[in-house]
Amino acid sequence: MHKVVILDHPLIQHKMAKIRDKNTGTKDFRESVSEISGLITYEITRDLETVPKEIETPITPMIANVLKRQVVIVPILRAGLGMVEGIQTIIPTAKIGHIGLYRDEETLEPKVYYAKFPEGVENSVVILVDPMLATAGSASKAIDILKESKVKDIRYVGLVGCPEGVARLKKDHPDVPIYLAALDSHLNEQGYIVPGLGDCGDRLFGTK
Repeated sequence: MHKVVILDHPLIQHKMAKIRDKNTGTKDFRESVSEISGLITYEITRDLETVPKEIETPITPMIANVLKRQVVIVPILRAGLGMVEGIQTIIPTAKIGHIGLYRDEETLEPKVYYAKFPEGVENSVVILVDPMLATAGSASKAIDILKESKVKDIRYVGLVGCPEGVARLKKDHPDVPIYLAALDSHLNEQGYIVPGLGDCGDRLFGTK
């Protein structure tokens, strides 16, 4: 069964209100996106496997639990970059890969221009991050690329999605769970999520 999780924690809701507000400036927007990403991380990693490890506290030796597998964060460039720091704050040992996509002007399909992953990615837990799940074209293509690299455990993490994007990703990749901070109403004619938060990349980097 395909897993779609909407994370409606009060702290996430509060920070989502800030990034949705058109009057929020670049600095506050970027910091809030990072903070929301960190809060989401607790839920998306709930089922990570651990293994016992012998350590010594200041008092006595003991058996503690540590993560069994490497975690790799893979942002879809460029907006996905805004979510990396918040996740890495919670998982400092996480490594980072990158996927760069552009839209072919004739076919409107996403094309890859950059893909680089850490060694051992095929055996890692991969957290694919992109703030907006709109048409899901980029997310679906990015998952294709990860699967071509033999990654088996992929989790998509976004901030805002819409029914059209969720349906596309469920159809293309039913094995990949979707984690969102909000599921909005629909896509408008320009391909923006409504009510959404505008162009996340432009707001993150102050390019508009």
